[in-house]
Amino acid sequence: MTDVLPWLVIGVPLAMSFVLLLGGRALDRGAPWLGVLASAASAVLGIVLFVDLLGRPAEDRSVTSATFEWIPAGSFQLSAGLLVDPLSIAFVLLITVVGTLIHVYSVEYMRHDASKRRFFAYLNLFVAAMLLLVLADSFLLLFIGWEGVGLASYLLIGFWNHRPDYARAAKKAFVVNRVGDFGLALAIMAMFAVFGTVTYSGVFGAVEGAGEGWLTVIGLLLVLGAAGKSAQFPLQSWLLDAMAGPTPVSALIHAATMVTAGVYLVVRSGPIFEGAPVAALTVAIVGAITLVMGAVIGTVKDDIKRALAASTMSQIGYMMLAAGLGPAGYVFAIFHLLTHGFFKAGMFLGAGSVMHGMNDQVDMRRFGRLDSVMRVTWVTFAVGWLAILGVPPFSGFWSKDGIIEVAFEGEGVKPWILGSVALIGAGITAYYMSRLFFMTFHGRRRWSTEGEHAVHPHESPWLMTVPMIVLAVGSAGLGWYLYAGKRFESWLEPVVGAVEPEPHVLPVPWIIGLTLVAVAVGLVIAARNYAVQEVPVTVPPTRALGRAARADLYQDDVNEVAVVAPTRAFARGLREVEDDYLAAGVRGLAGGLGRVGAGWGRLQTGFARSYALSMLGGVVLVVGALLVVRL
Repeated sequence: MTDVLPWLVIGVPLAMSFVLLLGGRALDRGAPWLGVLASAASAVLGIVLFVDLLGRPAEDRSVTSATFEWIPAGSFQLSAGLLVDPLSIAFVLLITVVGTLIHVYSVEYMRHDASKRRFFAYLNLFVAAMLLLVLADSFLLLFIGWEGVGLASYLLIGFWNHRPDYARAAKKAFVVNRVGDFGLALAIMAMFAVFGTVTYSGVFGAVEGAGEGWLTVIGLLLVLGAAGKSAQFPLQSWLLDAMAGPTPVSALIHAATMVTAGVYLVVRSGPIFEGAPVAALTVAIVGAITLVMGAVIGTVKDDIKRALAASTMSQIGYMMLAAGLGPAGYVFAIFHLLTHGFFKAGMFLGAGSVMHGMNDQVDMRRFGRLDSVMRVTWVTFAVGWLAILGVPPFSGFWSKDGIIEVAFEGEGVKPWILGSVALIGAGITAYYMSRLFFMTFHGRRRWSTEGEHAVHPHESPWLMTVPMIVLAVGSAGLGWYLYAGKRFESWLEPVVGAVEPEPHVLPVPWIIGLTLVAVAVGLVIAARNYAVQEVPVTVPPTRALGRAARADLYQDDVNEVAVVAPTRAFARGLREVEDDYLAAGVRGLAGGLGRVGAGWGRLQTGFARSYALSMLGGVVLVVGALLVVRL
């Protein structure tokens, strides 16, 4: 492996992004395929790096390529370097492979968009920023990629910014993420203050000598950063509105890039959290709260994309829960992240295919019986649905059920609480994802080919269906392949350490059985309500919990009361103080200086005799002062 190769993985899509942005209209026609080519080239380079690591012994699977001295400041020296190890290369493969499939899908999906060159430039920028984030060998370089991902997400969510609601959604995502970014920035500053370095090797090597108090502070700040980027409680409000962007953007954000960054940050920072039990427990609690919140919100969403977005929030919550439980949890957090990347990308692209065939409609109450006219979309979506439910042998069974098993590990009340939350979440997930599936593809046909709202559902072109088929294959078989023989656990061991088996508060067969029962109950209830019975086109009256879920559990109202309103009041107070005191003070100072200047101006007469007299007076004063001093 050369030092250049990891940089090329990032550099190729980054360079293509600038080429597409600056190339002008001459590139409009070929821009989509140039974007695909850049992402595919990055995927090929990532595979080369992966094969190189495979050929090395486990203890040698960590290669740092330092290119240049980035920040030389006295005794502080920081090089810009990249770290290729089992954790980072797993993310590289997910980002580039799934990202390339989404690029290919987008060629057809955005075919008639006048700004498709700009769209593919932003997609390439998104991929490049995420690759920098996961390949960086220091927290400071990670932060550059972190901010790049935030910028790219803002540009893509608000891509159709001629619509005010879409522009507001992009701004909301940007602002909420800045809160999390502030936490990450403070964490990096604290690392420098405590350890004198921000490189992974330097920080992790000095963790044992640091006090638990400082590690807890740093860990909690990292949790804040992760919560913002991965849409976790209490910074989850932006994710549902992020559906404003084109559907391929939703697939990229929810499957391969942005929302996975927080999970990566926590797992990469494992040594810090292992030395700060309070911070680690906070990660698990945040994940547990969010997985339930997302699941509850998903039970009432009629917009297919927003229902999938709620699902992402919940599934990332599972990953965060696992990431707060130590090395065994790290393994299953990343394991589920990889399998989720395939089945969630497949379902988002399936949602885009449904929209393509239904004149961009997203209301599932207007769907039904699409299985008969969109066979490929139906089959590929069904594979993703079974995977997220955790039905064996699909991928989710091996990864999500693994998280539930890890949550039941340990002693005392904690495993009972966390394990029960994860188990209940599995049942709710089975219900709302089955509701989505049956409302879209089964039940009574609720669309018409005649009249004012006529639609003519049809299967999508092959450029859209082929990526969906590939993702369905991964959704079906990737989980078993990585789980068999503890293959993925062994792969991550050089990074997260050996996984020490712990006793479970329930026997593992019981945990698996209870999980499958919860899934079956959720599926049967959804089938009875949405595949057998007639689905109402209008929203029926609901109880308090249903109304709260439709309002996203009032997360925007809470933000309004807790953050927005106080900030506005503070700003109004500052404005009033400025008007009443500061402005008056500034005006008074300016007037005084003006009067002093006018007085001095009168002395500037322009007559030589006046200046000579002034000089004489000055000489007399100086001589007099000297005489006084001598006396």
